Amino acid sequence: MNFGFNEEQDLLRSTARKFFENEFPSEVVRRLMDTPEGMTPTLWGKLGEQGWLGLIFPEPYDGMGLGLVDLVVLMEEMGRAVIPGPYFSAVLLGGLAILESGSDAQKKEWLPAITSGQKRVTLAWMEPSAMLGAEGVTLPAVKKGATFTLSGTKLFVPDAHTADAIVVAARTTGKSDDGVSLFLVPRGTRGLEVNLLPTMDQTRKLCEVTLRDVAVGGDALLGAVGAGSAPLGRVLDRATVALCAEMCGGAQKVLDMTVEYAKIRQAFGRPIGSYQGVKHRAADMLVDVENSKSITYYAAWALDEGVTEGPLAASMAKAYVSDAYRRVSAAGIQLHGGIGFTWEHDLHLYFKWAKGSEFTFGDATYHRERVAHLVNL
Repeated sequence: MNFGFNEEQDLLRSTARKFFENEFPSEVVRRLMDTPEGMTPTLWGKLGEQGWLGLIFPEPYDGMGLGLVDLVVLMEEMGRAVIPGPYFSAVLLGGLAILESGSDAQKKEWLPAITSGQKRVTLAWMEPSAMLGAEGVTLPAVKKGATFTLSGTKLFVPDAHTADAIVVAARTTGKSDDGVSLFLVPRGTRGLEVNLLPTMDQTRKLCEVTLRDVAVGGDALLGAVGAGSAPLGRVLDRATVALCAEMCGGAQKVLDMTVEYAKIRQAFGRPIGSYQGVKHRAADMLVDVENSKSITYYAAWALDEGVTEGPLAASMAKAYVSDAYRRVSAAGIQLHGGIGFTWEHDLHLYFKWAKGSEFTFGDATYHRERVAHLVNL
């Protein structure tokens, strides 16, 4: 496949890189990491002013109407700068879930508000079983007259503590892929409780969401009853590819930092980059980075074009990039020597991001199994 970015995408990349370098230097990232929100209203507003909060939303909902390939460009730059905050959850999880399955009225209510930065929505689908597919959704939604009552626990919900609403995947019927419904539950709903969880990667804020007899009306339902599996799958596939793009950006930054360090660090009177062992390790890092980009770009194109192998490409990308980013970040730390292990050096931010992202939306083992299933092995 001969893949290249157009002029608009190249401009988006250069604009985003300059913006993140100016607004999110490492000292700002570290300061945001230590806050429960991971973002300030001012910086969130600036993201909205750039139009990036609505980049993939259609123009009738105040979005830019761009595709996943365009978003990949932005996500690479966000990964390069280790941007904390609720962008991923608000745009790629909650916002995309509303776009995929919401009614026109629900889209008009929520998507422009997300695009402007006034509202944030996240997605709660994982449960204590840690099963990733629709079969892992067991939280019951019992219909009583005109209302649904939801009871159970959702885990690892991104940024639920700052969200204005949570899209909750619940089971209305059956135990298979069918029978999953999506409900938009506003913050402050009686019986809804959110607790912030400790995480290794402090740029990612994850929560436990407990629903105790939470009653919502029929207007909270996104799409038809029991028809939530397909849109949920599309949301997770696109979010997975976007996460891969973030990891590509982070891996490229680690490689750049390592090559620059190898040019100036002296050992036995020579830069360490002149030694064959270091050259070979850096070459392996480059191969991992370039392969990660290629497979991620293809997956984004496949999902944008709606080709049948789109979900397959998404899982192939996640399987490869999960391992590659971990290898690249670990090699970067080792080639930096003792300084790479210290809190003062930024490499640990990328290593923690790599480890956290490795298991988000499923690790390499899960996605290799999904690939085998999709190709009927």
